[in-house]
Amino acid sequence: MAVNVNTVYQRILAITNKEQRGYITPQEFNTFANQAQLDIFEQYFYDLNQFLRIPGNQTEYSDMVSILEEKISIFEKTGSVTNNGTTLPTDLYRLGSILTNCPACREVEQATQREWLYIKSSPIASPTNEYPIYIRDNAGVKVYGTDNTQITTGVYASYIKVPANVSWAADRDTGLYNSATSVNFELHESEETELVIKILALAGIALKDNNIYALASGEDTKNVQQEKS
Repeated sequence: MAVNVNTVYQRILAITNKEQRGYITPQEFNTFANQAQLDIFEQYFYDLNQFLRIPGNQTEYSDMVSILEEKISIFEKTGSVTNNGTTLPTDLYRLGSILTNCPACREVEQATQREWLYIKSSPIASPTNEYPIYIRDNAGVKVYGTDNTQITTGVYASYIKVPANVSWAADRDTGLYNSATSVNFELHESEETELVIKILALAGIALKDNNIYALASGEDTKNVQQEKS
């Protein structure tokens, strides 16, 4: 279940308007919201790397690695590699695996450009359609099979996608929240409080209100310390 964009916006308005500190327009909110969502999303990977280095625990609901993997799993996706099997999906954030021979789907082994120079000239190491090899460059990927022939169909990517852009939208006639044209946060529902804190920090900068910024920054620091203690 995603985090409702209107719920977050109304909380931001309630806090910033409490002492008449300023009004955050929908356009400003959308900008702050997307930045906050991306910050939280990218932090998952740094945190996961850190927690993988330390022993976990056997508690079913409090192991940080499991929690982070659950949050990241929302963004796991499999998509077709287009343009003759070379162009990766446009919403790709991090590539996981290249797959071919789909729908049976076989994972393709990656090789560097330098490794490929040796592999394709070796009768023993050369790829086959059953055991293909792919290389990645600035243009995307290239998958090679039997006789070093490029495979251009049935190529898929398993990857982590970027979050969709958040948007709080109003009805043209009433000016009220329109759920049909708005786009919710894609983050795990547990991130609602963290989103409010991060958006408040950005709002404090925009409104030049040090009190709001200090409040949000303090809460953010406290949350980080609790997570990593």
